[in-house]
Amino acid sequence: MTLKVMKKRQIRWSVVLLIIGFLWMCPLIFMISMSLRKPEKAFEPVLFLFPVVLQNFKLVFRQNNLLPNFISSLIITSFSVFLVTLTAAMAAFGLTRKQVRGKTIIYNTLMLTLMVPISALVIPLTQINSTLGWINTYQGLIFPYTALGIPFGLVIIKAFLDNVPPDLEDAAIVDGCGVWRLFFLIILPVIRPGLIVVMIWQFLTSWNEFFLALVTMSETSMKTLTLIPMQYQGFYFSQPGALFAILVVICTPMILFYIAVQKYFVRGMLAGAIKG
Repeated sequence: MTLKVMKKRQIRWSVVLLIIGFLWMCPLIFMISMSLRKPEKAFEPVLFLFPVVLQNFKLVFRQNNLLPNFISSLIITSFSVFLVTLTAAMAAFGLTRKQVRGKTIIYNTLMLTLMVPISALVIPLTQINSTLGWINTYQGLIFPYTALGIPFGLVIIKAFLDNVPPDLEDAAIVDGCGVWRLFFLIILPVIRPGLIVVMIWQFLTSWNEFFLALVTMSETSMKTLTLIPMQYQGFYFSQPGALFAILVVICTPMILFYIAVQKYFVRGMLAGAIKG
């Protein structure tokens, strides 16, 4: 195959990927466009209207105190990300490096939970939260999110640990390194790309979760941001731009978080693909 043919093929694939990328970005672009329109121009069939206006965002922040809801989402998401990453890493280390009786059964059992959607667990989890008095509390969402996120984190981190040479650990043990120092100072830095992938995934799933938050948080100040559009959709039916402005506010932390750790996420995914 000549260089000219290869270059033409590369250009064709680049065009195809650009079109696919644009189609995937269309909902996000449409959401931003709707949030920057005047109410009377909300349904005009064009992608962007100029000049753009910020009155929808002013209406949202004037009508709603979103700070408590943002803090609630941030606390729940941050704790669930930390707990999932740490617990999954410790579990993967134990199942990979230690001789645990029945570890295959434990691993396969945890994998089965990946096939259960959270919507099927809403009622039993709500009953548990009600029994424990965790309705309208942070722990009522933190611990369920953590339990549901551990299996996926275990799969990802175990794939990285399986490719860490045991000689690295043997050398550390010979030098007098204990189990906890070995785990925190040797293992975790080596599998950092895998930890980043788990953190990003857990951040997105916890921040976006709706059903369990809907039945757990009934107090306005305790609700997560994902519940706010439903709460005000009747009011904003005549103000669709304001509804889309709320959606932009909800999505912005996720976009900023992904931009901040994008290179680590890509590096982790590529490392996992190569090692796998």
